[in-house]
Amino acid sequence: MGKNAEVVFRSLGDAEFEAEVRSPDGLTMRCNGALNDLEPRVLGDDALGTNPALVHNAWAFAKHDHLYRTLTDGAERESHHTQAMAHRKTAAGIAELVDKLGTASKNSWCSACFTRSDHRRLTQGFGTIPAYLCESCGSPTLGCAGPGCANMATRGFAAVLVPRYCAEHKHEIPGFEKASLNFGALEDYHEFLKFERRNLALGSRIAAISVLSAGALATGAFLAAPAIGGAIGSLSIAGGGYAGAAASSYGLALLGGGSIAAGGLGMVGGTAVVAAVGGALGGALGSSVTTAYIGADNSFNIELIKPGSGVAVIVANGLFSEGTDTRSDWRKLVARRYPDSPIYRVHWGSNDLGDLAGMVKAMGGQPAAALGLKGLAAKATKAGAKKLGPLAPALAIAAIAKNPWHTAKVKADRTGVALAGLLARTDAKSYVLVGHSLGARVAATAAETLATSKSGPKIDTVHLLGAAIGSKGDWRLLSKAVTGAVHNYHSSNDGVLKYAYPAAQGGQTAVGFAGFRTEFARIHDHDVSAVVAGHSKYLQSVEPS
Repeated sequence: MGKNAEVVFRSLGDAEFEAEVRSPDGLTMRCNGALNDLEPRVLGDDALGTNPALVHNAWAFAKHDHLYRTLTDGAERESHHTQAMAHRKTAAGIAELVDKLGTASKNSWCSACFTRSDHRRLTQGFGTIPAYLCESCGSPTLGCAGPGCANMATRGFAAVLVPRYCAEHKHEIPGFEKASLNFGALEDYHEFLKFERRNLALGSRIAAISVLSAGALATGAFLAAPAIGGAIGSLSIAGGGYAGAAASSYGLALLGGGSIAAGGLGMVGGTAVVAAVGGALGGALGSSVTTAYIGADNSFNIELIKPGSGVAVIVANGLFSEGTDTRSDWRKLVARRYPDSPIYRVHWGSNDLGDLAGMVKAMGGQPAAALGLKGLAAKATKAGAKKLGPLAPALAIAAIAKNPWHTAKVKADRTGVALAGLLARTDAKSYVLVGHSLGARVAATAAETLATSKSGPKIDTVHLLGAAIGSKGDWRLLSKAVTGAVHNYHSSNDGVLKYAYPAAQGGQTAVGFAGFRTEFARIHDHDVSAVVAGHSKYLQSVEPS
């Protein structure tokens, strides 16, 4: 039986550490640095050190192992240990394949990095189906099983027991050729999302695990649910090897390696995912994220509710408003500030928001109309607090990943990332974003995510109404995401944010209840308590700044 590759951790002192990889044939590579370093220093044999998937998985292993060794919380340490072992296994697997590289190659589209690349064929010992390593990203590949398809699919390290299909035939991207193209006007996004090939993976094991449920919670420092499928594949979370390699080839493995925990890359995990790929929002990788998120939400739609010639305004509903006809309210609200602008309404997560509304009703013991008014305000007694108290730990995201609040919040984050992915492909110069409740979270996430794109449209202004966003955070990225300002309208009469939000968020205060209270000059708080009597009253009562 042949030797296995070795991947070991080593502490270097002064807060630095490294991972050393040794292939069975004796090739070595060391990558080292500190926890905040997205890219490590790489030393050793070029055959290993020039493989991005190998380097980034080894570096992700080192970061996870460092956190496992230095943290004190048992559950968190175990989470990092589990991810460290997964990345070590992937790095070792790729190192073993590097030893088997031959000279023959083929040029084709890669389903790991979505580029047209050379793929070098392996010479031995990897099953009966020809296997390759992508020269661009370093991921293991093989020919797509689709009839007559010349594209390359991703593969793991074990024998291929089910057909492997390329990203086009798995519907991870609409098409390789158009994945990096723009589509012009926002209302033309449907055409961009049309798939060019039939989905052949529906009946395979790959299809069964390539889409995470909206309530799935990633371990370690990934925070919000990771991107689905493709280069940010859920297979890396589910424990598969090759999708982890694909993700790591773009540095996404580093998200699990502490880059978020060590300082953050955005308001939510979805924002961090796109930020980490270096402004790839309008490219093929961004296309896979957008396609996956929109595909997981059957209610997603962008509707033009008012034509116009000014800067386009995009509005997003939230709790108690999604699924209802608020077009008239939105038109009146926006017209008070942007009379000549076209208005687009984003529909999203209707089922999840409905479930969340039901949960909030149950918590308050009042009908929806009473939430935020005298009915729920009366619960601000010892008896009311006692009633809500036992629910708080049960609703904590860390404890129950599939409660309605967590599911709706993750869907809001994903919707914001998907919206940014679409906006990045339009020919508009700028947009204004407006959101209510969890729709405000959609708007803020979209603004932060779009800011990672160097060539996309700019966000002029963001208006947040009763925002379901926690007040504890580093708002530097949100402040930098706009060329104008972020206007936050908050009300102390908002019973949903006063009672239900802290219960679901472990006692956190929402910015829609008390404001951001930040010194960043572009973020402005507006106390609208005098005119907003409850969570569902913002659209009718606020005068936008």
